[in-house]
Amino acid sequence: MNPGRLGIALLGSGEFEPWTEPVDRWLLGRATGDGRVLILPAASAPEGSEIFDRWANMGLDHYRGLEVHAEVVPIKTREDAESPMHIARLQDASVAFFSGGNPAYLASILAGTAFWAAIQTGMARGLSYAGCSAGVASLGEVAPDSSATSFRNEDLWRPGLRMFPKVYFGPHWDALDRFVPGLRDLIVASVPPEGRLLAIDERTAVVGDGEAWAVMGSGSAHFMDAGEWIEARAGQPLSARLMEMQPADE
Repeated sequence: MNPGRLGIALLGSGEFEPWTEPVDRWLLGRATGDGRVLILPAASAPEGSEIFDRWANMGLDHYRGLEVHAEVVPIKTREDAESPMHIARLQDASVAFFSGGNPAYLASILAGTAFWAAIQTGMARGLSYAGCSAGVASLGEVAPDSSATSFRNEDLWRPGLRMFPKVYFGPHWDALDRFVPGLRDLIVASVPPEGRLLAIDERTAVVGDGEAWAVMGSGSAHFMDAGEWIEARAGQPLSARLMEMQPADE
C-alpha cells in the first residue's frame, strides 16, 4: 500500500458490479492498511435481514473475484455503531464501503457515534471511503429520507453526516425523473444559495481527495455552484472543492 493519500469514491449506483473494478483498484492504491475492504450495508437495514444480507453477499462475491479480502461489518442500529468490536474492525482496514438504501436512516445511525468518529480518524491516516447511492447521499448537509410519503422539505430532508458541509448530493441523477417525474428539479430547488450540488449518473463514480476529482464509469457527473453547472464524463477531471479535510502527509 501507498503511504496514504485521501481517497474517496462516490458512486451514483451499481456497487459491486464489474464496472467498479477500476474504482476499487484506485481506492486500494491510495490507501494505507492491510488491504481489507469493509462492506457496510447499513443503509439497507430497514428493508430487513434478507436485503441486508443480499448486499453483504454481493460485496463479498465481488471482492472475492478481485482477490481482495473483504469483511462485512453488521451495523444496523446506533447501538451497533457504538460497539467496540465493530470499531476495532477499522484498525488497519484499507477501504470502508457503504452501499445503498435509505440515506437519512444511514445518517441517523452514524452521526455522532464512535464508529463514525473512527471512520474520520481512519481517513486521516489513509483509510479510503467509498459510498454508493445512500452511501453518497448521506454525506452532505442533509440526507433524503427515501421512506418519506411526501416531497415537502420537512418530510424529505433529514440531517446529513456533513462530511461535505453545505453540499447536496444527487446519485442516480440520470434516472431520477424516471422514478419520480420532476424529482431532479425538486432537488435543485432545495439547494440554498450558499449550497452546492453534486449529481452523479448511474454506474458512474466521482473519485478524488475532496478537492480534485475525476470521473469513472459510463455516465457523467454534474456540479452546481452558485447556480452555475459544470459537467464531466468518464476520464475527465472535475474541479469541485467539496471538503476542507487535508490529505495525510506522504
